[in-house]
Amino acid sequence: MFVKLLTIVFFFVSLLSQLQKSSSQSLDNFTYNGFYPPLTANITLQGIASVTHTGLLKLTDSTRQETGHAFYNQPIRFKDSPNGTVSSFSTTFVFAIEAQLDTLSGHGIAFVVAPNFVLPVANSSSEHLGLFSPNITRNETTDIFAVELNTIHNTEHTDINDNTIGININGLYPVKSSPAGYWNETGQFENLTLNSEERMQVWVDYDGFTHQIDVTMAPFNHDKPIKPLVSSVRDLSPVLLQDMFVGFSSSTGSLWSEHVVLGWSFQMKGEAHPLDLQRLPKFPEWQYDGTSRTTVFVVLFIVVLIITLVIIFSFIFLVRFILMRRKKFAEKLEDWETEFKKTRLKFKDLYYATKGFKEKNLLGSGGFGSVYKGVMPKTKKEIAVKRVSDQSQQGLKEFVSEIVTIGRMSHRNLVPLLGYCRTRKELLLVYDYMPNGSLDKYLYNNNPEVTLNWKQRITIIKGVASALFFLHDDWEQVVIHRDIKASNVILDAEYNGRLGDFGLARLCGHGTDLQTTCVAGTWGYLAPDLMMTGKATTATDVFAFGVLLLEVACGRRPIEIDYESGERALLLDWVFGFWSEGNILGAKDPNLGTEFDQREVEMVLKLGFWCSHFNPEARPTMRQVLHYLSGDAMLPDLSPLDLRGSEMMLGHHGLCEISMFTGGSSMVDSVLSCGR
Repeated sequence: MFVKLLTIVFFFVSLLSQLQKSSSQSLDNFTYNGFYPPLTANITLQGIASVTHTGLLKLTDSTRQETGHAFYNQPIRFKDSPNGTVSSFSTTFVFAIEAQLDTLSGHGIAFVVAPNFVLPVANSSSEHLGLFSPNITRNETTDIFAVELNTIHNTEHTDINDNTIGININGLYPVKSSPAGYWNETGQFENLTLNSEERMQVWVDYDGFTHQIDVTMAPFNHDKPIKPLVSSVRDLSPVLLQDMFVGFSSSTGSLWSEHVVLGWSFQMKGEAHPLDLQRLPKFPEWQYDGTSRTTVFVVLFIVVLIITLVIIFSFIFLVRFILMRRKKFAEKLEDWETEFKKTRLKFKDLYYATKGFKEKNLLGSGGFGSVYKGVMPKTKKEIAVKRVSDQSQQGLKEFVSEIVTIGRMSHRNLVPLLGYCRTRKELLLVYDYMPNGSLDKYLYNNNPEVTLNWKQRITIIKGVASALFFLHDDWEQVVIHRDIKASNVILDAEYNGRLGDFGLARLCGHGTDLQTTCVAGTWGYLAPDLMMTGKATTATDVFAFGVLLLEVACGRRPIEIDYESGERALLLDWVFGFWSEGNILGAKDPNLGTEFDQREVEMVLKLGFWCSHFNPEARPTMRQVLHYLSGDAMLPDLSPLDLRGSEMMLGHHGLCEISMFTGGSSMVDSVLSCGR
């Protein structure tokens, strides 16, 4: 029995010790989105300050010549040691002031950092915002830092006017002040009236390294302005103690004023947590004192009349809205589409998923359509929606059929096609969303933070090669992509390359030719044989893949244009210049740095040039390409002149006039001349 009693005593002593230890530790942050119990247990009130049932921290009320204080009653550690320097801190709060008269009020609000959460002037002085005794001298120190929102013009205290924001250190006299207002986005100063009953937000930031004090304010629900209202460089280390208390002080004069704080956030060594403005209480609170029954009756009658009219017009609007909505979400559904119903999605779901195809959700756009990011309403799955013009009805059935057929393919390096939707004016293709965007944005920028290293690049190359091999050889039909380029290579969350955008893709059986004479694709990736005949083959895909290889290794576009001179530079010409000089590695992307496999980069450059051979029969197949990239086969001993010399064959066929070795004409000139 004695042992059990001793154990219980020891448990309670330990628990009491832990509670005392916890209560003695200083805190470094807190947030009040309205002042509601039980969070208000840490708020100590003095004078006429109170907390309303609606969540307002009311510093003063309709009483005259009174003071109100509200402090967070837990110590905040401003210094790591007693003789150290004050650390950075940040606070933000939303306040409002309702005055008895529009032009006069008293006296204002101050955010305060003080050595105690009980100020000795409480209930003894309503002057000086309830902060200081009236007989304080100008040079007397008080260990107090404050930011005042002053609504009384006191020339003795060097006030600018009766609507100022000021920084006070150890006294009544602001070291820096400014008329209340803020700097808007265009750099114009906008005035604000402190006692206007309007809610406003204030930010106070102190930098412990530079000793910069910034005070910023803005109207309620407005982003924090970039430029602060008041700034001063003052070291607060001689002023503040190691542990201090933070809170608010306010006072009224001959005229009453209600000073209220609606929300408050504080943070040491960081930026104060943003307030949830939607959760803050309302101000002013409407109260009925029974003094004007007639006015209330008239107001209620007007309100009822307005509500009745609103109901009538709302009903009319609702009917029209329903009719317009039905028309807006109307979809074209023909008999031949019944076989694709499993892959057809509702336009309404895609509309809400993309928030009405808002501009902020636009991922990119091109000649074949615009792509938007969306989140499906029910499944919360992230998607990419491509809107394609549906102006031409010819071949639409076949187009949808092939798109749906391609959608049945499954490969780790293909962007999955989830389905399609058709409205009166457009066709929508829905894909899995890839968070890292397209490859091109990582190749043509000078920002090292978004540059891919060689290990990532070779992984992307192998992924695209694997996808192309699957399309050409490993699926039930041959799929010719016809638009292989960096912007159609999408990177997933692990930066794996996935081939996407099958809007131009076509199908044919193994051992048969694709029946098309329409040239489709992107300049710089079009094979000469495709330009000559208009016939897309697996070899034309290999040509475009070769250009992509050079693009990834060199970090350059297939065709670069000097807009001042109008000259065009083809990537193939540029690589050829380095290779013919015996320095093919000189063509590599300088952003690769020094950590890369030189033999692998050289192999990719030569393989890209080989895949871009002018003679389609001389190009390797994707099966061979995969063997070279995976190291299962060694690249033949290629010569740049051997690969380049076959270009002359095109001239012998009389298809176009190409002069590659005279007059300095480039490959792009020859390709463009074929289209004339």
